Amino acid sequence: MARYLRYLVPLGIFAVLVAFLFRGLSLDPKLVPSPLVGQPMPAFSLTRLDDPAATISDTDIKGKVAVLNIWATWCVSCRAEHDVLLQLARTGQVAIYGLNYKDNRADAQRWLRQLGDPYVANAFDEDGRVGIDWGVYGAPETFVIDPQGIIRHKHIGPLTTEVLQTKLLPLIAELKS
Repeated sequence: MARYLRYLVPLGIFAVLVAFLFRGLSLDPKLVPSPLVGQPMPAFSLTRLDDPAATISDTDIKGKVAVLNIWATWCVSCRAEHDVLLQLARTGQVAIYGLNYKDNRADAQRWLRQLGDPYVANAFDEDGRVGIDWGVYGAPETFVIDPQGIIRHKHIGPLTTEVLQTKLLPLIAELKS
């Protein structure tokens, strides 16, 4: 019996590891739950990307349905989603704010001049401190915020036209009604 047990224990451990691996591979990495959804947005105050003498804070976002997009020039996926943000801005349905994350100010300003600027305003989070408060894993990430400043949705990864049409715009319309 002890002889068989010597083989069954490692086999049992292996089976459990395979089950965990199989479960993990079946999950969608974009559906990482955020503890901030349903909570007030974190308080912050940062300099504006376009004007280091001016600031932008959470109080500037409250009072209306808004989108906060975390982005950076070093982020390849941010470039991929940029046209979708421009498309959203053209609809005029929601104010889009940016949080330029761990970036170079001059590079970010040049990016917006070259590619277009969909943002009402951009906060400059050079050291990523505010991004950490928001639970940012990496850029891009997008939050939908209601008029009371409550985070209602978090999207991890680049926005696509499909995500915009099926998730963000219906949620924005619901929050505005």
